[in-house]
Amino acid sequence: MKRIWSTGQQKTSKTTKNQKNRIILPVLPLPEQVMFPNMIRPYLITKKRNLEVVRYAISSNQEILLLAAKRNIDDPEPENLYDFGTIGNIVQSVDPKDGSIRVFISGVSRARVLEFFEDDLILKASVEIVTEEVEEDELKIQALMNNLVSTLRQYLSTAKGFPQEVQDELESVFIQRDPTKLADTVSRHLSIFLDYQTQQKLLEMVNIKERLEKLVELVRAQIQIQNYERELDGKTQDRISKQQKQYYLNERLKAIQTELGMDPQMMGDEEELKKKILDAKMSKEAEEKALRELDRLKQMPGMSAEAGVIRNYIDWLIAMPWVVSTENKIDIEEAEKILEEDHYGLRKPKERILEYLAVLKLVERLKGPILCFVGPPGVGKTSLAKSIARATNRNFVRMSLGGVRDEAEIRGHRRTYIGSMPGRIIQGLRKAKSRNPLFLLDEIDKMSTDFRGDPASALLEVLDPEQNNSFNDHYLDVDFDLSDVLFITTGNYLQSIPIPLRDRMEIIEIPGYIEYEKEKIAEIFLVPKQVKANGLNPEMITFSNSGIKTIIREYTRESGVRNLEREIASVCRKAAKKIVKEKAVEKSKKINIDSRNVRSYLGIPRFNYGKAEENDQIGVATGLAYTETGGDVLSIEATTMDGNGKLELTGKLGDIMQESAKAALSYIRSRTNESSIIKISNDFYAKHDIHIHVPEGAVPKDGPSAGITMATAMVSALIQKPVRSDIAMTGEITLRGRVLPIGGLKEKVLAAVRANIPNIIIPSENEKDLSDIPQEIRKKLSFYLVDNMDKVLELAIKHQSDN
Repeated sequence: MKRIWSTGQQKTSKTTKNQKNRIILPVLPLPEQVMFPNMIRPYLITKKRNLEVVRYAISSNQEILLLAAKRNIDDPEPENLYDFGTIGNIVQSVDPKDGSIRVFISGVSRARVLEFFEDDLILKASVEIVTEEVEEDELKIQALMNNLVSTLRQYLSTAKGFPQEVQDELESVFIQRDPTKLADTVSRHLSIFLDYQTQQKLLEMVNIKERLEKLVELVRAQIQIQNYERELDGKTQDRISKQQKQYYLNERLKAIQTELGMDPQMMGDEEELKKKILDAKMSKEAEEKALRELDRLKQMPGMSAEAGVIRNYIDWLIAMPWVVSTENKIDIEEAEKILEEDHYGLRKPKERILEYLAVLKLVERLKGPILCFVGPPGVGKTSLAKSIARATNRNFVRMSLGGVRDEAEIRGHRRTYIGSMPGRIIQGLRKAKSRNPLFLLDEIDKMSTDFRGDPASALLEVLDPEQNNSFNDHYLDVDFDLSDVLFITTGNYLQSIPIPLRDRMEIIEIPGYIEYEKEKIAEIFLVPKQVKANGLNPEMITFSNSGIKTIIREYTRESGVRNLEREIASVCRKAAKKIVKEKAVEKSKKINIDSRNVRSYLGIPRFNYGKAEENDQIGVATGLAYTETGGDVLSIEATTMDGNGKLELTGKLGDIMQESAKAALSYIRSRTNESSIIKISNDFYAKHDIHIHVPEGAVPKDGPSAGITMATAMVSALIQKPVRSDIAMTGEITLRGRVLPIGGLKEKVLAAVRANIPNIIIPSENEKDLSDIPQEIRKKLSFYLVDNMDKVLELAIKHQSDN
């Protein structure tokens, strides 16, 4: 059975009627290859269908039709074959018995396919032999032959890849003066740089004159290309030094593309860069600089180090948010709600923040002071800044200044070396992706200064509203407007912030949380957060107020709540372990954390807060002290002994505290027998030594607020009358006995509450600070306002009538 494919040549061919020229031949497809007459070529046949064709031709001693396939596919169908090919004769075959056959085929003549068909799975074709159309004017043919040969000689004299045997063969064919053989031979040798479509067109050129003209054109084109290559090689060599030899191929490619009027490969990236520069809507200065740097980049080798530096610089300019900003939405009620949701207490800081936001809403661009939150670690400074960012719809960026000692960290590195980068201000703005973020400068008090510069001075321009509209980073070297950025700073210690910086900021002090506030924070925020984080729920575990209070008093000593959260998390983890174990034996019960079982979860208490004396004692007065972790109670002891008036101070006291003790002694000496309470001999100081000791001697102590406490203890020891154990005091003493105001009253009062001391003596000038103490705390205490030491002694030292 035969399957027939028509090629459409039966009706159009002029030679179809000549039945002598029509023959049937097996077809051998050549994937993207063209076979010319008058040439011999080897072929390795491996595909099954082609093996059948070759074996059939060999066994039947028959010629074979070689047709070029239009695509490189394994088994092309007739519609994928050209209908014009070459009849070939298999002159030699070798069968290595490995499933392949190697054959040598000699091209005989051109042929046109009339139709295809299959015969016993072998593709065959009915073809007509195509005869050459010879030009009648032989002189024209001879001239074309001469022109082709001379052009070939010119090309072969400098061409690479053509052995001498090729030139000898071409000369031999030229001597024979056979135009057809010459054209086919030249076509065969030119095939090394011609694509198969062009070769097919040459094969189909039946008119010898047209074929010779086409060959002359092709050879001349190769000569032109050869000349260009030599010219480009020369240009490339002039630009290459000994250190740049490795870039030879890249330079050559660039030179070729430049001569052709095309951009090098990286030119596409450069055009994209230019588009990005224009789309970024930079300032005029920045755009001009970016375009200048782009022009420099085009002139540099793509692999050079400097090109990488320039590309990085342009990328930074493009990435900056020159015009991108978030819409500022300031709703005071919403802001107040957010602050209350995120933070408990902090009444004054919240009030000041809301005032700040209200002014910002009215003036749109605030050129007032920069807010600076100052307070101990863990009191919520950073989270306050995050809440402000949320309330104002600004992106939030945090920059930690702890340990920064290089000015370049702020202003950036100059682009004089590989690895230079912008400062952290510019980096933060790129990260924020907007020109109006809330920028938090964290730990501004921990910057250092050394030989690399003073970063605090570099921040002066950043934080000055009158200057930061043209902030110039050393790396970008163009002005960037920071006036829309809302800067907020934080620090732990006000004294460590450089004075010039302090002058540009409004200080908002965030004191440590009192015990009552910690209890509320734990109840509202920390316990629910850690219960959920540890896979628990309120049905599994609860924390009582007494349990939370015990954790605060005995396992944490801090102004903030970070350690409190860690201890609550530790309890939750241990509770989770217990619940999982009990579930395994079906004994799971709800766990209640209270003061009785906290130790079973957290172990031995780590801290012991000061407690009031149980009994009235001579020479022992209770003072209130302020520490970094809040307030505390100190029992100051004084005793007298025979001596010569020496004053001994122990307990690792600082200079100020030692001076307060000396001032207290001088006051006692000046008031001897003038005060109704200080009834001692006038020469007591000459016959007695006085020793003052403040317990916990390993802990450094300093400050003036222990003055009245030390004076009370000394008077008690000298007159041998006890001090009331239910009263605590704080205040600075002068030589005249005046009581001066002190700081940290809120923390000190809370320490007295913890120690169950109901009566507190404070300076009269501290009356205004009582409003900072929660109302529920004030109700539990009795405050005595004093302005002189006589009043303190009357309140603190027991008289005979008191017994």
